[in-house]
Amino acid sequence: MTAGPAEDTRTRLLQTALRLFTEHGVEGTSLQMIADALGITKAAVYYHFKTKAEITEAVAEPGVRDLDDLVRRAAAQKRRGVQVDLLLEGFVDLVIRHRALVALFSSDPGIARAIEKSAHGGTEGFGQALLGIFSGPDPDTTARVNALVALTGIAMAGGSPELAGLGDEELRTELLDVGRRLLGRPRRRTLTPVSSL
Repeated sequence: MTAGPAEDTRTRLLQTALRLFTEHGVEGTSLQMIADALGITKAAVYYHFKTKAEITEAVAEPGVRDLDDLVRRAAAQKRRGVQVDLLLEGFVDLVIRHRALVALFSSDPGIARAIEKSAHGGTEGFGQALLGIFSGPDPDTTARVNALVALTGIAMAGGSPELAGLGDEELRTELLDVGRRLLGRPRRRTLTPVSSL
């Protein structure tokens, strides 16, 4: 099944908006700039979204949805070690998959507001759930600090322009290694992907 013209335009609009938000910030990007970059009229943008805030929320929505799903899957695990490993690996993968969005979240209050608005329980709920799994029940100060540094450090490094030249696999390996050290998790052997055997 292929997307219809309206869905294709909406998808291109969101991709273009993300690119322009990355270049100019949310506040520095106008609906007219998005329309011009797509070669469509501003009215065509309004057909899909009534405001820039709606576009910003739609740009953030896939990352928020992925994070919500990840936290739910991790919390459903019975053993704490499995919860932490699943959440750590999933969070690193999410950061890599949404690098541009993560970079914006770290630097642009406009995208941060959109993520908060599109997160049904709010980002505070995500943050508390992530920290709770990473730091464990009744954490001491060291466990709380390590969990917070792992969470924010992975996000900041994953979205950092300084690391934009790293390939996904190399960045994933490095972020997982740092996360495991901070969270006191055993280091895992890197397995050779089946496709390369």
